[in-house]
Amino acid sequence: MIDQSRIDDLRQRSVAAGLHIIGGASGPSADRATLAVVSPIDGQPLTEIAAGGQTEIDRAVAAARAAFEDGRWSGLAATARGRVLQKIADAIEAEADALAVLGVRDNGTEISMARKAEPGSAAGTFHYYGELCGKEYGEIAPTAPGTLGLVHHEPVGVVGVIVPWNFPLMIGAWKIAAALAAGNSVVLKPAEVASLSLLRMVEICHESGLPDGVLNVVTGTGEAAGAALARHMDVDVLAFTGSGGVGRKLLEYAAQSNLKRVYLELGGKSPNVVFADTPDLDRATAVAAGGIFRNSGQVCVAGSRLLIERSIHAEFVERVMAHASAMRVGDPLDLRTNAGAIASEVQMNAILVACDRAVAEGADLRMGGARIAAETGGFYIGPTLFDNAPQNSALVQSEIFGPVLAVQPFDTEDEAVALANGTSYGLAAAVFTRDVSRAHRMVSRLRAGVVHVNTYGGADISVPLGGHGQSGNGHDKSPHAMDKYRNLKTAWIQL
Repeated sequence: MIDQSRIDDLRQRSVAAGLHIIGGASGPSADRATLAVVSPIDGQPLTEIAAGGQTEIDRAVAAARAAFEDGRWSGLAATARGRVLQKIADAIEAEADALAVLGVRDNGTEISMARKAEPGSAAGTFHYYGELCGKEYGEIAPTAPGTLGLVHHEPVGVVGVIVPWNFPLMIGAWKIAAALAAGNSVVLKPAEVASLSLLRMVEICHESGLPDGVLNVVTGTGEAAGAALARHMDVDVLAFTGSGGVGRKLLEYAAQSNLKRVYLELGGKSPNVVFADTPDLDRATAVAAGGIFRNSGQVCVAGSRLLIERSIHAEFVERVMAHASAMRVGDPLDLRTNAGAIASEVQMNAILVACDRAVAEGADLRMGGARIAAETGGFYIGPTLFDNAPQNSALVQSEIFGPVLAVQPFDTEDEAVALANGTSYGLAAAVFTRDVSRAHRMVSRLRAGVVHVNTYGGADISVPLGGHGQSGNGHDKSPHAMDKYRNLKTAWIQL
């Protein structure tokens, strides 16, 4: 457990400029271009990162391809790859405090969440896929006598990975560790507003024995480095987590280039459905508040819609607001803080615009909706709750990615399902009820990749995460994640 004195010590450390890591070597962009890194804690410059583009992506993909073709990683026995991934996990754990604080200074997640969700999760993910290496088998088809059908699982080659700013280590590890376990080489493009902890993680990978060229990082904007990676003719698979708008562009880029497979974990507008027979109302209201207001709502699976059976609607809303009012919003490097900063000024302003629109469209603003702690220079918005949100409003239909909760009452199970499924998204959902039959019905009827029952969040690395509808395709986590990074090859043998 990290303590406040340790956090304060790490907060004072200077942060070196972030450089590309290509072929095992760190360096600037060819034109020496950089991007400023502004900390959302106080709005002040923290350091800078290299601003890469086509030149750097070309070099990184070439390094990844060379590493794949010569077998320095892809040619290893799966158990040997697993031992390296396990060493990486141990090294991340050993440096977890520093990684957590560095990430918080970069993106504003409260340290109480970041310590577990970032380096803690990343280490667990590398452990998981390291242990999985060597434990999966190919297949023998049920052929007729005299014929042998073998199905081989082969690495795809070069995997491009583009990750967001909210949980860069956690989400980056989901993709990188699975791709490496399958035997691929990787080119990573972090979010320009949250690259620092991932850069250090990649250094740790090399220090732990990952061969040069197997994992490369190019920092920079999505328009330059991201687009170049997505359009590259020698990238075999692209894995992305982020917004639907960017996801659509990546599909276009794949079509314009080599028709690479593109896997998209996109946004959500996840419904939290609460029935009147919920066994513990106080716990349910606390979970509902935490499900949207932790990390200031900057969570892809956040429970941003709360659907409440009408008979308990008023009481439930009051209890949620009481929990939200008790949450401390502010300095994310203070262990007493329950919700940290919005990751950037651009994102903060977008959330505030969405709140203004919600009022204009008829939702009842019950709390929040404004910037707080502006005197710090940081980017903070308090917990915000809108009641009686119209189903056709942007508040209900569009992902805000902030601490904004849309509440709607319902009368029947069928109405709850219709409201819950009444968006283009399908990433996560929850249902609170003591009725086991109803719980099973709701799991079946709700359109979502993950359905929580009498809880919200907490699904670990052992189960897949993926979206339905416009929340994307493909899966992170669990053995299923490796399917994205492998090809199937059939050997049809006449005996």
